[in-house]
Formats: sequence, structure tokens, C-alpha cells
Amino acid sequence: MSCRLALNFVMFLALFFLALSAAAELTPASPQQLVRETVDNELKPDSDLKFMFRDHKQTPHGSSTKLMVQTTEAMAGVVIAYDGHPLNQQQRQAELARNQRFIHDPEELRKKRKQEKENEDRISRIMKALPDAFLYEYDGAEPGRKGIGEAGVELIRLRFRPNPKYNPPSRVEQVLTAMTGSMLIDPRKKRLARIDGTLSHDVAFGWGIFGHLDKGGHFLVEQGEVDGNHWEITRTDLAITGKILLFKSIRFESSEVFSDFRQVPRNLTFAQGLQMLAKEAQSATNPIAPACCEAAK
Repeated sequence: MSCRLALNFVMFLALFFLALSAAAELTPASPQQLVRETVDNELKPDSDLKFMFRDHKQTPHGSSTKLMVQTTEAMAGVVIAYDGHPLNQQQRQAELARNQRFIHDPEELRKKRKQEKENEDRISRIMKALPDAFLYEYDGAEPGRKGIGEAGVELIRLRFRPNPKYNPPSRVEQVLTAMTGSMLIDPRKKRLARIDGTLSHDVAFGWGIFGHLDKGGHFLVEQGEVDGNHWEITRTDLAITGKILLFKSIRFESSEVFSDFRQVPRNLTFAQGLQMLAKEAQSATNPIAPACCEAAK
């Protein structure tokens, strides 16, 4: 073998093993491992970046559009339209009163933050349960797009079904015992781009005494890159029916799309956030009276 041929062969081997190493990083030994690594990454403390964005919510009763902003104290928001129409005078007054109570009464703001924290804790518990609650299998790949991962980046698709060995520690996680569906994961950044689940059978709580959720209930959560390496939830769908305490029927159906993310100061207070929203709403096509935030000055 000539020196030139030997050198080319060595270079080929080096490139071959480099490609193998890269493939190993993108495709873990098992889908279960990929989910566990992704969940661990999702649960890490997020950056302290703050954003203003638009929230469009659709329910069977109509739609609402809000301007939202993340602050150091709680999420601030103002409604700017119902069913695509700007607020009338009565609706603007109601929005004024709703926001003023958080400024005039610190206890109301504390309750709001407490509720948000409880929701965050429930989501965290569900996330922590994902690696053990389901059995996973690879189901191909698809490119990321606006609002789902990073545009153009290949996402791994997994199918999941309930793990019969999983024992939910509370009612929060119990719903997972009947959930089947799919998820999309960015294998490089270990981020969850989409999870789509459906209840394959009824879920009873407390042997049915506390209530149940009906078969067919559905939820969808999507998140994507909104600013460099920062990801935010961009869409949520939820449709469930059932009963509480045997006799009270529940029916909930909504779809929310979050868009137009823009960075705001990291140390933004709730009062400052309301002021910022008021100015933004004035320039929107569906304005809201700036008086809603006069108390924040």
C-alpha cells in the first residue's frame, strides 16, 4: 500500500468514526434514554429572559386576544379583543377593574402568583413522570418549523403508550396511565417540541368517588425557539369531558396560540409590565384604554 493510499485510508477511518460518534449523540441507545435526558434538560432552571407576546384563545363560546408580559412577580395581561372585535366601553371598564385590583391590593397579586406557582408545580410533576409513565418507540423524524422546535432542524418522533409497571404517586400523574400518543424531540438540544396525547380509556379518581375523565380526552402542547437558544410554549390544545363527585359534569375545550414574542427588561415589575402593555395596546389594531394602568405609575 502506497503512503498516499495509506494516508487516504486513515483519513477515511477518522471521518467514519467521527460520523459514528455524531450519530450516537443524535440517536441515544434507547428512546427511553432520550426522553429521560430531555426531561432532565427541560426541568433545569430556565434563563431569566422575559418576553411580551400575544395570546389568542379559542373556545366553543368564542375567542379572546390578549397581550401578555412576563414580569418578576407574575404574568401580566390585558384583553384587547373578543371574537376579533375591539373591546367596547363596558368591556374596557371591566378590564380596568380587573387589572387595578392587582395594583391596589398586594394580596390579590400574591394569590395570582401562588396560583401560577401551583400550575408550574403540576406541570413539573407531569414532566418528571414522563420517562417512567410511558413505554416509547421510535417513529421516524420530521423537520422543525415555526412554533415547533427550530425551523429546519430534524426532530425525532416517538410513539408512547402507558407503562403497566408505572404506579402514579398522586391524582396529578394518574391521567398518564391512560394516555397514548406521540412526541417530537430535538435530539441535539434535548428539548421537547411537541407532545400529543389522547385518553385511551376512562380515568377514575379515588375509585370513581372523586370523579373521572372520559375516554377520548385530548391534549397538545407545542414549543419552539423564539429568540436564539430560548424556547417558549407556542400552542396548547385541551379537550376533556368527565364528572366530579359522581354528579357534576365537566366539559372543557380550548385552543391557545402564543406568538409575536419580544424581549423586555429582565427586572420588569408587575406594575411596569401593565404600563408597557397599555402602551402596546394603544398602538394595536384592537386598542384598550390606557387608563387600565394609570395606577401602576
